[in-house]
Amino acid sequence: MRKLLDKAIVTGLLAAVVFTTLALGTVEAWSVAIFELMAVVLVLLWASKAIIEKRLEIRFTPAALPLGAFVLLGLAQSIALTGSAGQTSSLSMDVEATRGAVVVIFFLFVCFLIAANFFTSPERLRTLANFLIVFGLVLAVFALIQHLTWEGRLFWFRPAPRAGTGTGGPFVNRNNFAGYMEMLIPMAVALALSRAGRSEARLFYGFAAAIMGIAEAASLSRGGIVSLTAALLFVAAVRMRKSRRSGSEVSQSRFSLPGYPALFMFLIVAAIIAGIFWVGADSGLAERLANSQGDLNRTPIWAGTLRMFSAHPILGVGIGAFQTVYPIYAHDDGSSLMQFAHNDYLQVLSDGGVVGGALALWFIIVVFRSFAGGLKSRDPLVSGFALGAGAGIFAILVHSLFDFNLQIPSNALLFLVLCAAVSSIGATSKTRDENGVRNEATSRRRIPSDGKTRHEEAAAGVEYRRLA
Repeated sequence: MRKLLDKAIVTGLLAAVVFTTLALGTVEAWSVAIFELMAVVLVLLWASKAIIEKRLEIRFTPAALPLGAFVLLGLAQSIALTGSAGQTSSLSMDVEATRGAVVVIFFLFVCFLIAANFFTSPERLRTLANFLIVFGLVLAVFALIQHLTWEGRLFWFRPAPRAGTGTGGPFVNRNNFAGYMEMLIPMAVALALSRAGRSEARLFYGFAAAIMGIAEAASLSRGGIVSLTAALLFVAAVRMRKSRRSGSEVSQSRFSLPGYPALFMFLIVAAIIAGIFWVGADSGLAERLANSQGDLNRTPIWAGTLRMFSAHPILGVGIGAFQTVYPIYAHDDGSSLMQFAHNDYLQVLSDGGVVGGALALWFIIVVFRSFAGGLKSRDPLVSGFALGAGAGIFAILVHSLFDFNLQIPSNALLFLVLCAAVSSIGATSKTRDENGVRNEATSRRRIPSDGKTRHEEAAAGVEYRRLA
């Protein structure tokens, strides 16, 4: 029963990843409610497992601290006090919006904890990596087919005139689809370059990375293309640094030729470029890259967001209150309906102030420290997973400079699952290193005969000779 519950929790979390993605990114009330219900079920399964085992172990990785503190910040902002005259005061300028946002963030935090506690072994990491890569491949194929057969309907039945030419897969906004893909493509690339698995599996990873890259480029998201390029350069730079430290690229497979990683990445990029021409996205992509402003001029939005932050620098206007408050600080006729700041960093500052920004920075630093620890693992699967997940996290952080991917529950969930896995890897690697050093030091002091150290036995021998 314990093993069954354990597998059910892992399967349920992966099901939540799939559902939040296919449900248009989980931006509507019905899909948000179902996601929250799924998170509640996962908590109940975890509690049932604890009851059967008669113990509850919750592993709090270092990254859980700033994320939990961010939830507490939202709770503090959502407290409303009513005075004697009937006036209501709170830290948030839109209490109801903050309460709704905090509930979603809380359940995302719960999913983060579940991922950090259940994706700890190399076998589980392999399961997670394979699942994400296969899911990303299916999602990319779906997006390409939908684009080629586009008639203004998502999934061929949901009217979505704002979805453009259907290049965003299940997302109305193609930038959100690009953000999702760029978190998955580096995983496939990193595992294709690693020694974790047979040659056939690594070729499949490379094939999946190429198809996902074509779908990413076909989405015509400029921020997505920039972020994917940054992620691939990130993977190449880390691989080169690691190879220099080790002195050579050691591998027992037939792909152990010097320069193979560079050749493999070149082939993936070449396949993506060829695929862009094949699906006919080359002209649209050229136009998008040539258009410096694009569909939306973000400069006035960022200026208004900075004015919001300047007016509320410590605790912000309230998490989730951006849409309500932005018209006050926008330099226009006040009719602007802007749901997000199109820059996740500026939105964190406007919603949470300096406190929220500090917590976000703390979270990023802790995650990348764990990433650095995971790269040192001697297990090629663990180090390859750490590289792929870390590059995906880096990609979405770059894309956050231009868009609002982390404001979408599906993208935020995938981001946090990757962060949780990386944090778990870093914590496990640190524990193993400490145990290894401790065991090595202990082995130097112990002798296997009667448990005495060499110094104790030598002293006893001297004493024995004196008595004799």
